[in-house]
Amino acid sequence: MSNTKPYQIIIIGGGIVGTSTAMSLVKSGYDSVLVIEAEKKLALHQTGNNSGVIHSGLYYKPGSLKANNCTSGREMLYKFCEENNIKYERCGKIVVATNKSELHALNLLEERGEANGLAGLKRLKKDELREYEPHVAGIEGLFVPQTGIVDYIQVTEAFSKIITENGGEVLLNTKFNSVRKFGNELIISTSKGEFRSGFLVNCGGLYSDRIALICGVNPGLKIIPFRGEYYKLKKEKEYLVKNLIYPVPDPQYPFLGVHFTRMIRGGVEAGPNAVLALKREGYRKKDLSPKDIFELLTYSGFWKMASKHYKMGLGEFYRSFSKNAFVKALQKLIPEIEHNDIEAGGAGVRAQALEPNGKLVDDFRIVETEKMIHVLNAPSPAATASISIGKFISDLIIKKISN
Repeated sequence: MSNTKPYQIIIIGGGIVGTSTAMSLVKSGYDSVLVIEAEKKLALHQTGNNSGVIHSGLYYKPGSLKANNCTSGREMLYKFCEENNIKYERCGKIVVATNKSELHALNLLEERGEANGLAGLKRLKKDELREYEPHVAGIEGLFVPQTGIVDYIQVTEAFSKIITENGGEVLLNTKFNSVRKFGNELIISTSKGEFRSGFLVNCGGLYSDRIALICGVNPGLKIIPFRGEYYKLKKEKEYLVKNLIYPVPDPQYPFLGVHFTRMIRGGVEAGPNAVLALKREGYRKKDLSPKDIFELLTYSGFWKMASKHYKMGLGEFYRSFSKNAFVKALQKLIPEIEHNDIEAGGAGVRAQALEPNGKLVDDFRIVETEKMIHVLNAPSPAATASISIGKFISDLIIKKISN
């Protein structure tokens, strides 16, 4: 064995959920905690490529893990940023109904927000919308004061600092390969050698299902990568957006539709769309992986999903290759936007869990085994809820270890 030091807990994945779990553990007195991250930096994938929004909890089914952890985690995150001098803004956002057919869904959103404890929601008439966003078009809207913006890479790095200050360790460039039992311990094989641990936590994001399989656990789902592609407003057009402007989402899908987001680092993003990626780390249209494509095409759940949602998928695919189509979607919210007002921005890949029956997993999915916990789906608002969900996972670990 190349590494003989035993750890109490090893966590796979240096994104915001893995680091928040480790932070919660070291704060609970577990000083022998190791986070291993395959990349050269923390938060390089989902955490570092999301929109930077601190979500309110408006959209989520009351009582779900998403709803409970978002509403509590949001306030924990604001407090954490305050205490650790991380720049953030609680700027609020508006959700805009552009036609009468969206009013029913807007009503349901308002009811759901109230059920999730959002105080101060304000219904806006057409003229009131312009008071918040002078250039927006819509017939009614909803102002959500709890929404904010932050840089989640900074948040993750702050989590990491707390981990190491409290006796934990974070190892980069350390890829998980396999695990085996040895007596009462787990021997975890990585690209940096072997590590001994009493407990293993899988926060592998885009690879969480494969990690589970390597660990001998049937995940009961498969991760399907969806690429979210953004444009950004040109500097001279940033005045068109004051804060955050969202459409009324289609309740059939776990995507919020193209929207405008002012970024904490400056600038305004427009997007994203949600197009099937042909590689788990497929940030560019030309990125593809024969292994990932084969796995996708041989998964029954993919074909069941595709047969049900192919129209939406084709629309997203078309918009991915047609800037005009993307602009047209943006013009529903801000009619003044023109083709030359936006330029290509970044992209992120969402690890969307899909069940064999073709159902998109909408909530957190956490599977417990004897000496392991596998976080198989950590959808938005995982970043917003990170401190809360990290504590939730660490409580599960502590309970299992104590028993």
